[in-house]
Formats: sequence, structure tokens, C-alpha cells
Amino acid sequence: MAKPKQRGMGRGLAAILSADEHGESGGERRAELRTLPVELVVANPNQPRRTFDPEALQALADSITDRGMLQPVLVRPMPGGRYELVAGERRWRATQLAGLGELPALVQERDDATTLQAALVENMARADLNPVEEARAISALVEDMGLTREAVGRMVGRSRVAISNLLRILDLPDETLDLIGEGRLTEGHGRALLLADGHDVRRTLARSAADQGWSVRVLEQKARAEGTGTRAKRTREVAPADQVAAATDLGDRLGRRMGHDVEVRPKGDGFSIEIRLRDAGAARRLMERLDA
Repeated sequence: MAKPKQRGMGRGLAAILSADEHGESGGERRAELRTLPVELVVANPNQPRRTFDPEALQALADSITDRGMLQPVLVRPMPGGRYELVAGERRWRATQLAGLGELPALVQERDDATTLQAALVENMARADLNPVEEARAISALVEDMGLTREAVGRMVGRSRVAISNLLRILDLPDETLDLIGEGRLTEGHGRALLLADGHDVRRTLARSAADQGWSVRVLEQKARAEGTGTRAKRTREVAPADQVAAATDLGDRLGRRMGHDVEVRPKGDGFSIEIRLRDAGAARRLMERLDA
């Protein structure tokens, strides 16, 4: 399998769990990055996430085959030389689908998943993490630990919208995440890049923005201009800065009031609003609230 890079490869978890300079975090031993045989890693019977989308797992397996494992799983040692998953069951399952014999893992003595959650949240508040590290740590809490974005937001003192926006940057290509992690681009630059279609365009724009010192506003304009198809038609005219700011503020306020992800975009002289709902039940409950 491809040898993982330390930077851009789950450093969020590594930074958080090793936040204390003396090697202790939350009363536990510092996590150690190792490469482990897949057959020595076993699932956690208390894993809160019980269902795994087969198509999503296969897509992740294909990505691992092409680029290797970019983010390690977190395990704790067990008797008999085996290791129990604490976080990262999707990546572990995808590694098996990919037919690989090894995977990168952070090995750390842990009592249980609740202890991990507490340590992640505690150290996120005091560690000097960059946006990519924070996003990967939050992703571990949401995707691997089964917490909702609302719950994570309450734990770290952020709105659901802020959590969702931060997680969005993980959709960027790895080279771009490196630029954000190095501080050459900001989280705002990352979100602006998502307006462009395709990773090739995003990589090119990201390198230019970092090399030429583009502001978020400039990058947003160029990313919109690179859009294709319906997105290009929808965003051909770049909205004024005050209208964009108003749309962002409106989206945040609506998201907080409704408890869902809300994206507001400038459209002509007004705005278009998109409300993202997890399932039909969430849509029904929202309609009941609106009818009350």
C-alpha cells in the first residue's frame, strides 16, 4: 500500500490526542502512529454507528487503492496482540474492501469511546490546531463516533452551520488541504474553492491564490467564473460584496433558528435559499414547526 504522509494524513487526531507537550492528554498516554496488519484490528462492539453505506464504502476503498490511507484509524491495544477500533471503522472496512494488508493507526491506551470524545473536545479547545486538523477531528466525532453535528457544536461552542462549513473543506483535494494546513490559505479560501467544479480547477486556483496572495473575495470570483453547466449559469454574474455578506449572515441566522444546514446565495436582486434535511422525518418535523 502507499506509504502515508504525516501531513494531511489525519494530523487532526494526532495533534489533538498529543496536545500536551509532556505527552499526556486527558490523563492518557500519547498516541503513537504505527502501521498495523489489518487482521490484528477488530471492531469495537460499542461503536454507535451500525450502518455503513456499501456504495460509499466502495468509493472510499477505491480512493484508498489510488492514494493510500490519508487518515489513520484510532485503536487501543487489547490482550493477545490485537487492537480494538476506537474511531475509523469506515476506513478499516474500506481497507479490507481494497484488499490491503496494512493500515496506518494511532495506537493509544483508552478506557472507552466516551473517554475519547471527552479528550477530543477538551483538547480541541486548548490545542493550536489549523482548520484542516479541526475539520478532521470533528469528522472523527461525526462520522466515526456517530455524534450529530448539533451535539459536536454544543461541545465545542460552535453553531451547527459553523461545524458544517468547516467539514465542507474536507471535500477539497489533498494538495489544497496542505496549503490550508500550512497557513498559506484560510478556511474561507477553502470554502471559496468549492464554488469551482472539479479538483483540477481547484488545485490550480489554490496554488495561484497562495502564490499571489489573493483575498477570499478575489478567489471566490475566480472560482465562480470557472464553474460549468448549471452552476456557471446560476453564478455567471458575481454578486456585490455586501449582498454576499448579507447572504452569509442570513444563512447562519436561519440555520441557528431552524436547526438545519441552510445555504443562502445571491440571486439577481434577491436570494435563493437551500435547506438541507437529513431525511423525510426531518422534513416532516420542520413542516410541523412552520404550520404551528
